[in-house]
Amino acid sequence: MTLGCARNEVDSEELAARLEAGGWQLTEGTADVVVVNTCGFIQAAKQESIDELLTAAESGAAVVAAGCLAERYGSGLAEALPEAQVLSFDDYANIAGRLDDVLAGRRWAAHEPKDRRRLLPISPAGRPGAGAGHLPGHGIAVIEDLPDGVAPPSGPRVLRRRLGDGVVAPLKIASGCDRRCSFCAIPAFRGSFISRRPDDLVAEAGWLAGHGVRELLLVSENSTSYGKDLGDLRLLEALLPRLAAVPGIDRVRVSYLQPAEVRPGLIEVMTSTAGVATYFDLSFQHASGRVLRAMRRFGDGERFCELISQIRRLAPEAGVRSNFIVGFPGETDADVAELERFLADARLDAIGIFGYSDEDGTEAATLPGQVPADEIAERVEALAALADELMDQRAAERVGETVAVMIEELVEAGGNGGCWRYGGRAAHQAPEVDGSTEVRAGRRLGIGELAAAAVTGSEGVDLIADLIEGPGNGHHGAVG
Repeated sequence: MTLGCARNEVDSEELAARLEAGGWQLTEGTADVVVVNTCGFIQAAKQESIDELLTAAESGAAVVAAGCLAERYGSGLAEALPEAQVLSFDDYANIAGRLDDVLAGRRWAAHEPKDRRRLLPISPAGRPGAGAGHLPGHGIAVIEDLPDGVAPPSGPRVLRRRLGDGVVAPLKIASGCDRRCSFCAIPAFRGSFISRRPDDLVAEAGWLAGHGVRELLLVSENSTSYGKDLGDLRLLEALLPRLAAVPGIDRVRVSYLQPAEVRPGLIEVMTSTAGVATYFDLSFQHASGRVLRAMRRFGDGERFCELISQIRRLAPEAGVRSNFIVGFPGETDADVAELERFLADARLDAIGIFGYSDEDGTEAATLPGQVPADEIAERVEALAALADELMDQRAAERVGETVAVMIEELVEAGGNGGCWRYGGRAAHQAPEVDGSTEVRAGRRLGIGELAAAAVTGSEGVDLIADLIEGPGNGHHGAVG
């Protein structure tokens, strides 16, 4: 069971590969052991993880807690939740042995939580080769006798077993974060920033393409920092064309961009490289400069609008999304009004509104001016309603555009010359969070096909489009 973000999905697929190599079998039926890869980011996610662990225990299976919640709280979680045995990231390398222990009725002492940033040198230049503990999802390794489906018959052994069969898959390019946002606990339990080697990423991209993937979603805690510990802060600009050129990969999408670190050269590569989605997932968090300073972040609404303008000058069709925290300590009605003005001006394709919650060990939890919970809820409700209206307007603006849609599912078969309807995503729509596009076609399309379509309408954030018939439209993909 995988909870949380796409980075956790990659980690789960590493665990699945290690378990299969150790003789364990994944089952859709009754299991001896249930592994829950938890999320520990905010209070709501932590509660969901605990609920899933308890539900798994009710099945009668032994339960193992892995992931961020387990790493963050360790022995404290084990004491509060005796139904589950708790893993650290450093247990991942021996996950099969840990489950052997579970099956034999042996318990182990859960780890004591530690600040994983202290495992690496402060200077990024000193990190390559340094001991960082286990880095989940950094899975290129040589493992003998992996079963079929876990790795290709030759080349680098990719430490990953796909747990789904969709045409899009996350590819983790780095782990950890060096930023010190006052509301965020992630760096303490994920550690300092460390990049994966470009050759390893290209090898894994090829492996994913061989397993039916047509779109890569590049994930990390901060993709704009990629390469700084490898001696090249512009390494992402060099990596993107290499990944886009991998045979079988039709689209590469980057997520988790820090606005303060977005370089003109990165914008140019992302807007001009064939196969790279003109999609900018920018972590703004607020638009009030005063609130952003308290968050230990940079920028303000004016600077953010200028950044968006730079992007749209090069690619008017570019998709831009962001998340925002409402109710941060000290936030005033004037700050909320400033955020509202920014949202109206920015014309974002996707907007996430989240209420602030105190997180253990963060600076923000100690700040004065805490906003009452009922006031936070009211602000979230009002801003979420505004966001919905603005996103609907932005989708309607796209009527008349030509979009490239990754076909992901058959909605309705045509038959007898009728209209075929398919579900997919345009370049400005990331998986699960940004809406979708329905493509109407007079012929059968392939799942995994990248089809050109003309947008004819919108329903909320979703688009409706007609296939553009012509030579060369659509490639790759199995028959849908």
